[in-house]
Amino acid sequence: MARCLSHDELLQLKRWNTPTIYNGWEQITRHHRTKGCMNLEETRDFMPQMGPMIGYAVTVVIEPSNPDHVRNKPDAWRAYREYVARRPGPKIVVVQDLDRPRTVGSFRGEVNANVHRALGCVGTITDGAVRDVDEIGNAGFKAIARRMCVGHAYVTPVEWGGEVEVFGCRVREDALIHADKHGFLVIPEEDQKGLYEAACFMDANECRTIIGAARASSGKTHEQILQELNQAVEAFTRNAAEKYGRQGEM
Repeated sequence: MARCLSHDELLQLKRWNTPTIYNGWEQITRHHRTKGCMNLEETRDFMPQMGPMIGYAVTVVIEPSNPDHVRNKPDAWRAYREYVARRPGPKIVVVQDLDRPRTVGSFRGEVNANVHRALGCVGTITDGAVRDVDEIGNAGFKAIARRMCVGHAYVTPVEWGGEVEVFGCRVREDALIHADKHGFLVIPEEDQKGLYEAACFMDANECRTIIGAARASSGKTHEQILQELNQAVEAFTRNAAEKYGRQGEM
């Protein structure tokens, strides 16, 4: 997958939360709004104070309950680290845990967070577990996971560099991901260049129409409020349609 955005453009996208990025994305994409580009299951952000993260996926599959992988792949960690180091950043480690939902061990703890941070990774998304949550945060590493656990069991990389599935969403290596406490969005390559402008436009469109009308409702009758809200919704929809040829829905 081609890298369409500069580092500066990535940082601009990082300033918005993921729902705002989604609002812009749905105006410019030709993909289905509910299929293939976002998590379908609930995620848990263990570092919400860090805000959103954005980066390109490096992918790995684990099965901590199975000791055979440790015996059969004694060189897996070294080979996996070399794979992560070769991929350009910023990177988000997307981990598919084959044990889910009965996860028994963590791929991500204090040691692995620091190692991956040194290799240019900004965070992880895993449908398994994490541990050492405070220490991961201290490393400047964001973790979105299913739950916490106390141990790592027989965790080792099983496969890496391919397509994985986490929280009901398929993610390919090098896919651009925007994620925060709400979940994550996998941004198709063809939608990346116009995404920041679309997110900014739709946010301003909300503020200048519906949100503005709602915040100006003090002291007005219900009839006045409803009339102004209806007018604001019409303006919001018209603005989106004129800009992108689509209906901005409310």
